[in-house]
Amino acid sequence: MDDVKILYDKDGSLEPLKGKTAAVIGYGSQGHAHAQNLRDSGINVVAAELEGTNNYKLAVEAGFEPISAAEATKQGDLVIITLPDEIQAAVYKKNIEPNLTEGKALGFCHGFNIHFKQIVPPAGIDVIMIAPKGPGHTVRSCFTEGSGVPCLIAIEKDETGSARDIALAWGIGIGGGRAGIIETTYKEETETDLFGEQVVLCGGLTSLVKAAFETLTEAGYQPHIAYFEVLHELLLIIKLMTEGGISYMRYSISNTAEYGDLTRGPMIIDEHVKAKMKEILAAIQDGRFAKEWMDECKAGKPNFNKLYESDKNHPIEVVGRKLRKMFSWMEAKEVPEE
Repeated sequence: MDDVKILYDKDGSLEPLKGKTAAVIGYGSQGHAHAQNLRDSGINVVAAELEGTNNYKLAVEAGFEPISAAEATKQGDLVIITLPDEIQAAVYKKNIEPNLTEGKALGFCHGFNIHFKQIVPPAGIDVIMIAPKGPGHTVRSCFTEGSGVPCLIAIEKDETGSARDIALAWGIGIGGGRAGIIETTYKEETETDLFGEQVVLCGGLTSLVKAAFETLTEAGYQPHIAYFEVLHELLLIIKLMTEGGISYMRYSISNTAEYGDLTRGPMIIDEHVKAKMKEILAAIQDGRFAKEWMDECKAGKPNFNKLYESDKNHPIEVVGRKLRKMFSWMEAKEVPEE
């Protein structure tokens, strides 16, 4: 850890992007934040989005005149692709690659398509990454408040000799330099990001919560009480851990809870679970997960849709929807109807 170098605004500048155009392909979660933040930082920005979509309307409301991905690529010196992983390769092949000229830089917010060679840029093109460690709405809100979201920076190809300067300017332009920018590689960012999502942040967490809820309700406890104990209070624990690590969280909870943590936690997350984590990591590293996901998308996402719909009406989701509407201290959120 002693050799970790965190970059801030003082370690770079916006100069490498001054007089140039940043083209943001896709005005979604990350895209809207990068486009608006860079524009507010004084960079010329064009946004690409499909006409008639909600994101197109949002881009217009924000003062952009959205154009096609092909036209944006022609205009852009830095072409930032913020589209969903599963459609990037198709859009790249059809609209972006034919319009790339030597000296341009391709930017990504996640390394999936480059690392797993779904996209293979030609010679003469820089390939860089700025990956904010937060959703796009947070990247935007923090920027407008005068702060920023920590970012990762990676250089996959430096054909011009200016790739790192361009990437750092991009990171500073969206507010990352206010919070800190940490150097990594496409391989490291991609593999650790997928692993974190699958075993802890999303996959591991949701499966743990559902299993705990089912255990309590099957034992006869009230569903709304179980909801509070295994889902609602997660926010408090995660906040404590984020602010001060595991030790600070343990310091902040009761001695009884801490003893239960120290003695029962390892009974749940044991060597068997760690062995499963290693299997998941291996499938990420050797490309099996990437192939499975790409094949799933090509087939129309049948398994994805089946699993999503099944969990959508899990008992913890049903009771949660009812409870959250009764909470006067928070604004209940629901997945918008398509």
